[in-house]
Amino acid sequence: MTRPGDVAPLVPEQFTAALQRFSAQDGTVGGPSGSDWAARLPRLLAEVLDDWRLEPLGVGATGHTSLVVPVDRDGERLALKLVWPHLEARDEPLVLRHWEGRGAVRLVAADPGRGALLLEALDADRDLGHIEVDTACQVVGELLRELNVPAPHGLATLSSFARDQLARLQGSDGALPRRMLERTTGLVRELSCDPLCDATLIHTDLHYGNVLASLPGSGRPDWLAIDPHAMAGHPGFELQPLLRNRVEELGTGSTFRYLVRRRLEICCEAAGIDEDEALAWTFVHTAFQAGWAAADGDRDAVSFNVALLKALDG
Repeated sequence: MTRPGDVAPLVPEQFTAALQRFSAQDGTVGGPSGSDWAARLPRLLAEVLDDWRLEPLGVGATGHTSLVVPVDRDGERLALKLVWPHLEARDEPLVLRHWEGRGAVRLVAADPGRGALLLEALDADRDLGHIEVDTACQVVGELLRELNVPAPHGLATLSSFARDQLARLQGSDGALPRRMLERTTGLVRELSCDPLCDATLIHTDLHYGNVLASLPGSGRPDWLAIDPHAMAGHPGFELQPLLRNRVEELGTGSTFRYLVRRRLEICCEAAGIDEDEALAWTFVHTAFQAGWAAADGDRDAVSFNVALLKALDG
């Protein structure tokens, strides 16, 4: 039997420290706070390793709310993911099963009650942040062409999410210039009434770091998506993460606008997404990003998102 003390060194200290910022209200209803979950994590890890007959192969990699430990099961390399229970991660097992490894990491087993996922192993050291950005946008578009399939039942919907976020944005204190807020309001009202608004399974967070390389000799596609924050929505909502990452490569002035539009154009063409629809949804998504940044007191992020809105408008 694996003891919590045996696996505690596999959990990076900076990860457990970072979890302290999440309150119980940030997670699922009735779930633990980040600090409570972090305190339970070694025991949870030990129990899941035993239950699934897994042998850890090294220290876990971490995201904002998850720990991913490389493991072995009967000679097969896999990855064990443990996730602090929160709404964005709730449907990950559902959508990974729905994709069945097409464009996304393959799900081997899941225990949603414990936030445990057993996944195929990918190369955590190789993501799209390490390749030329136009090529990276092309890869994301090709993945979206596979991922954007009819949505399964039970997912949160983009129309409801967009109306909720618009109400919060309208109630915030000057997060956006008035003209941009008015345009966002009009777009949300128009787009959320589209009968196709909630028809498609969307990842919503497919940035360059959420695409990993497959392992050599695995027989799998070169690149696969991970970590969906899935909704039933519109494919045009998918592209904004490509703009808020690798920002230093966007330049300034007229170059900034050109390169913002170029990323969208490349991805839309590869994904088969209508570019005008993508521009509209990306404007809305960016306005929400500005609102979240304002709520966090991050003035630099607000300014960046306002610049993005200017590049996307017209």
